[in-house]
Amino acid sequence: MTETATPGAEAPAYPSDRTCPYRLPEQYNSLRGEGDSLRRVTLYDGRQAWVVTRLETARTLLADPRLSSDRKRDEFPALSPRFRAAARDGSPSFLGMDPPEHGRHRRMAIKEFTVRRVRAMRPDIEDIVHGLLDDMVDAGPPADLVTRFSLPIPTLVICRLLGVPYADHDYFQDASMRFFQAQAEEGARAASRELDRYLGGLLDSARREPGEGLVGTLAAEYLEPGTATREELVATARLLLVAGHETTASMTSLSVITLLDHPEQLAALRADPSLMPGAVEELLRLLSIADAASGRYATDDIEIDGHVIRAGEGVLVTSSLANRDGAAFPEPDAFDIRRDARHHLAFGYGVHQCLGQNLARLELEVALTALFARLPDLRLAVPAEQLKLRPGNTIQGVNELPVTW
Repeated sequence: MTETATPGAEAPAYPSDRTCPYRLPEQYNSLRGEGDSLRRVTLYDGRQAWVVTRLETARTLLADPRLSSDRKRDEFPALSPRFRAAARDGSPSFLGMDPPEHGRHRRMAIKEFTVRRVRAMRPDIEDIVHGLLDDMVDAGPPADLVTRFSLPIPTLVICRLLGVPYADHDYFQDASMRFFQAQAEEGARAASRELDRYLGGLLDSARREPGEGLVGTLAAEYLEPGTATREELVATARLLLVAGHETTASMTSLSVITLLDHPEQLAALRADPSLMPGAVEELLRLLSIADAASGRYATDDIEIDGHVIRAGEGVLVTSSLANRDGAAFPEPDAFDIRRDARHHLAFGYGVHQCLGQNLARLELEVALTALFARLPDLRLAVPAEQLKLRPGNTIQGVNELPVTW
């Protein structure tokens, strides 16, 4: 007997806001509580979609070519008006494309994110991290860890990688934040257009005067010979710029909160720094900050786990739920830096697996290692319950993180 989504069927609202940086919203416990791998939910616009709660089912669906990432289609399950608006405006990034177009655009950037290229960046990242810590120590406590540490690290790194002037960081960080946190379509459109104008100008400059970084490479290898349009390259640069600093910055801040709230795990990490790579994987699993990028829709009927996902229905392959699958991760709500969490879905799976995952891992490893070594007395400067978390329909994180030492 198979089940399909039917209009009017009971389906809880999705997504929900977190009340703790590292715990799922209470409403999500009901989605996974019955042990079913797919549950129906209701989105902000009243549409129903399927949400995936089991890791293996998520992997199977993310590898299924009958699920499309085309965000311009009405069938795509957007989580907020801003994502719907952004999908309909301008050229999509390769995140919102299906093969073979997805592969063509992804290959334009992939050589900058190979394991070898990322490993070669470690000395520069270490210099950036320790330079920021020097400034924090010199200024003395308290400090906002977001603006003084978590955000500048990935911003400086992605600026160097893309060839974007760091002097412009206030501008594109502001536009990025306004896009991700906009609650209305027009605000999202305005922020997205600002980023596109800015990056288009950089591409035009690089075309006239070739420079270093990926923007220069895109201009020389694809824009100048006409093998890609200006709009396509702007979309690629926008994705890498925004995702390259926003997600890692959020992960850094939430990781600090999580470790400070689990002193026994932090003590073990300080006693044995070789545990850091595994701790990063466990933090990625536990925090799962990027559910906002989890949408797909079915282009054909898909029968799986006793359900039928009908053509045109939306599917949300959410890492926050799949990464709390008890069949894949025993005691899934526990934070355990010694756990083997490498098969988590924080970076997705299949052709759309995050291009920058190796870079994100390295930045987190270097940043957390240095921070807790240099500031052994680091602690929150306000009660944890006073920290304001972002809403559930965007990248999870905090905009401010007051700390002292």
